[in-house]
Amino acid sequence: MNSFKKLVSETAVYGVSSIVGRFINWWLVPYYSHIFQTAEYGVVTNLYSYMAFLLVILTYGMETGYFRYASQKKDKQLVYSSSLISLFVTSLSFLLVVYSFSDVIAGWLDYANHPEYVRWIALIMAFDAFTSIPFARLRIESKAIRFAVIKLVNIFANIFFNIFFLTICPALLKSNPDHLVGVIYSDQIGVGYVFISNLIASGVTFVMLLPELWVKLRFDGSLLKEMVWYSFPILVVGIAGMVNQNIDKILIPILLPANQGPMEQLGIYGANYKLAVLMNMFIQAFRYAFEPFFFSQVKSEDNKRGYALILKYFVIFGLLIFLGISLFLDVFKTFNIIDEAYYSGLKVVPIILMANLFLGIYYTVSLWYKLTDKTRFGAYFSLVGAAISLGINIVFIPVFGYMASAVAVLICFIVEAILCYVYGQKHFPIDYPLKRIGFYFVLALGLYFISVLFHVSPILPMYLFHAFLLMLFIVIIYVLENREFRKFLH
Repeated sequence: MNSFKKLVSETAVYGVSSIVGRFINWWLVPYYSHIFQTAEYGVVTNLYSYMAFLLVILTYGMETGYFRYASQKKDKQLVYSSSLISLFVTSLSFLLVVYSFSDVIAGWLDYANHPEYVRWIALIMAFDAFTSIPFARLRIESKAIRFAVIKLVNIFANIFFNIFFLTICPALLKSNPDHLVGVIYSDQIGVGYVFISNLIASGVTFVMLLPELWVKLRFDGSLLKEMVWYSFPILVVGIAGMVNQNIDKILIPILLPANQGPMEQLGIYGANYKLAVLMNMFIQAFRYAFEPFFFSQVKSEDNKRGYALILKYFVIFGLLIFLGISLFLDVFKTFNIIDEAYYSGLKVVPIILMANLFLGIYYTVSLWYKLTDKTRFGAYFSLVGAAISLGINIVFIPVFGYMASAVAVLICFIVEAILCYVYGQKHFPIDYPLKRIGFYFVLALGLYFISVLFHVSPILPMYLFHAFLLMLFIVIIYVLENREFRKFLH
């Protein structure tokens, strides 16, 4: 199979499973919005932000290190086994430390009344960190379907137990206070069932990955040292990336005055931030296929041309997602998809969509420092972005609230993408079609601002007008790209 066709086909498998699964999972956001008050959802947003940081630290870049060394070394099983043992030891150590000091940690996080949250989160993180290498192995062995099935089961399990604990159990006990579910359910746990459901889903995933763990264990300390050294900049990149994406959700409760309802504002911001998830799904699906793909390719000029075309088509589809969501934001109000208490945050959605698109561009052009073993540059770029994000959030959250956080995410990802491109052209030059890409950005943003400036009412004519703008974008893309896109796939 043509290597680029393989990329497209694997992106389709990862993409379908990721988009279908995460789209279904996305419905938890409107579900929560109708169940939890904004402050309660703020708790979910806040703690999941801490979890994002923890997962990056606990995996310490070993996924990328595993990809690199499993692609280079003849003894792939030794690379896998050494990685697995390393993550098992670190995950278990983390779990023991957290369980020993859960009360203290809960106090640090301002959840002194709920140390159980800390213990549940620690278990989730240990499961997810340890299973990251078996998932990476499935990817590098092109077992996309098995990977997708396990991910989907995880999502469906999480959704099922959320609905079971938050809707079914209360309904059963309301109609029959002596129902058997009273043994396992307590309305005092409330928002804690979000974490319990996640924990059960992570446990199910671990069980499904047991066949991948049934290997002859061998350990090479020298090899692991090389892998950790290679992966360390990726860890720095990951932590800095989490600063860019999640530090706002940690800082908002700290920096906003109490009279502005910081947890309520965080809940509104967090829910609307999640509405941009389709862009994240597209980026994630693309990365699952793209990262193993480019490590397997030689550094030829033909592949460089292919990388340039991949970026262009990535941008095209990303802009299509941006327009598709931004032009139809009123759908969330029209059909009461999210509770009206969260409507005020819809204005951040286009900003977050565009920010995530630039994050995807950064991931795509960052291949140069991974292929040339100059991963330290990724750390430099991410640290610059983290500094920008921290600075804007700290200075402007007290003045503009979560709008400052949304703008901070956009600015830092734009800066990172530009820096990565500029330095990449010095070390691994690729002739990206910047003029064409720039034209598509101008076109998409122009159509979006037309929709904002020319307010059409009532609702049906507005939707028709916005559909016309979206179709205009698609038609222009088709006219300009149809011939080359077909040629690209042959």
